[in-house]
Amino acid sequence: MKKLTHAEIAAHRVPLNKIESASRVPLTVIVDNVRSLYNVGSIFRTSDGAMIEKLILTGFTPHPPRKEIDKTALGATETIPWEYCKDPLAAVQKLKSAGYKICCLELTDTGIPYYEFNPKAFPLCLVIGNEITGVSKEILEASDCAIEIPMHGMKQSLNVAVAYGIAVFELTRLWRTNGCR
Repeated sequence: MKKLTHAEIAAHRVPLNKIESASRVPLTVIVDNVRSLYNVGSIFRTSDGAMIEKLILTGFTPHPPRKEIDKTALGATETIPWEYCKDPLAAVQKLKSAGYKICCLELTDTGIPYYEFNPKAFPLCLVIGNEITGVSKEILEASDCAIEIPMHGMKQSLNVAVAYGIAVFELTRLWRTNGCR
């Protein structure tokens, strides 16, 4: 085993001039009221790695250009399509009317483990919420389902960017490995 060089790693990525036409997972993510610029940057970078189709930043979620976002995004603000929409419910309704299933990453009384999600439910909108309060009641009421990450320790939640990384990579794996592309 040897560690790959930067040149070897770069040889496997989608060239920047072809990123717009690259095949993306039919997954749009709404980031609602996430306050940390570093979490937002991390969410951009993770979204690029998973090749989702779009990020929609809502509420008071900070958005580019911001140096704090860029610090953790490492250029992903240029490779992931994104938009800002003040009203998260307007974004949810627009996606619903376009045929997206709305799924929250949140602990609820009807949530299922993220790894049991039905890959046939795409196109999908995953909603992630505030670091402290999570997904709002209004968005939960407008959602079709919820997924959760089972916790086994004393703490009952993860950092929003970490939880998003776990969920988005499993969702994209489910979609890719179940003949959905």
